[in-house]
Amino acid sequence: MRAIAIADSDSYVKWGAALLSRLPGGWDVELVIVRTAKLPSKGQLSTALRGTAVEASTVRALDLAALVTHVASERPDVVIVATIGPLADIVIEAVLDASDRRPVIVSGMPGIAIPARRKALVYRSQADLIVMHSVTEVTRFRQIARENHLEHEFGLATLPFLEEGRRSVGGTDIVFAAQALVPRGREDRVRLLGWLVELAERTPRQRVVVKVRATGAEAQTHAETHGYEQLLAEDFPGAPANLVVEGGPMVDHLDRAAGLVTVSSTAAIEAISLAVPVIIIDSFGVSARMINQVFTGSGLLGGSSALLAQDFRLAEPEWLSDNYFHGLGADTWVAVLTELVERNTGGRLPARPRIIRGPGGTLRRAWDRKRALGSADRSLLGYVALAIGTPARSLVLGLSGLVTLTAEPRVAPQPLPLNDEAAELGENQHPARRSL
Repeated sequence: MRAIAIADSDSYVKWGAALLSRLPGGWDVELVIVRTAKLPSKGQLSTALRGTAVEASTVRALDLAALVTHVASERPDVVIVATIGPLADIVIEAVLDASDRRPVIVSGMPGIAIPARRKALVYRSQADLIVMHSVTEVTRFRQIARENHLEHEFGLATLPFLEEGRRSVGGTDIVFAAQALVPRGREDRVRLLGWLVELAERTPRQRVVVKVRATGAEAQTHAETHGYEQLLAEDFPGAPANLVVEGGPMVDHLDRAAGLVTVSSTAAIEAISLAVPVIIIDSFGVSARMINQVFTGSGLLGGSSALLAQDFRLAEPEWLSDNYFHGLGADTWVAVLTELVERNTGGRLPARPRIIRGPGGTLRRAWDRKRALGSADRSLLGYVALAIGTPARSLVLGLSGLVTLTAEPRVAPQPLPLNDEAAELGENQHPARRSL
């Protein structure tokens, strides 16, 4: 059996490589990176592949056309599309269109996927198997699939960084796991940074580490508008020396940690697995917007006063089994995948229709590709679509905002989707495809 994983950013490289590593012995595996603006640096690649079966020296970065040609020539049994949703939509369609022998398509998200969103499945409508990481995620996404007449199979997988039986050696650092998406506004991020500065001032013999996903010019999965390193220099020029900004593998930081604090990072799950106590900051609310609803009932939620008092906690036992700590023995995704491969080999796995979102024809397709691939898409039509689509989109959003301000609301406003499925991209109609 042969499997190829296609990834874009560092977090998806880590996830795709972890899935390849958990395939049964004897599988031939390969990981390829599709060139986008999120292309990981050599350091990020090395960190993401640490502890997996994939060697960094074997990983190639290819543009979409070359990647699709390579996959088609290799004729793999399985293709794991480990990318953000809008790009997964483009990659899956391109791979299936170019393949004379249809592979089983696997996709999913590398971290916390709660709140569960319909468009996470819409972007991956042609995937056969969606890999989730908790009983709660599988339950909620299955419900969404049923309600929208989607036919995905779902498989449960333990998050790749959870190592059963391993425990942190302990330490003294207070580690803040930074995120690009939450809190989003500058004011809230400065406020949070201010608490960390105060904590560092109160504990001069203890390091307070702002753990970032990328340093310098490195890219990351989600674009960050107000980086903490920059905010620290601009707003806290006299910050204590024991407050530091560092990158590197999260597990190394947790080995030196007395506690971890975050707003909603998957790093909290990693900390729980290593018995490092945690505080999930709830000062900005507990909501879909803050991507922290999944921690309700965990016993980990706390505000700035908890942080300043170093009131770190261990998760409630009853919360764990439904939320990422079901144990490797409960994983189902390999068994589901094996059955799908057998069905596909026997010609009993039907092609799944691609869900189309919105009008626009060829120009809209070019817009989708340009937005998903960024500067890696150098097609003339892509630039034309961007030139036309950007002001048109701004106009539509502006009019939508005006209507929202002037109209009497009939329902409660819905939270903005700020996870990796945030972009609203539509598709044109095509034979053998359907719209929702």
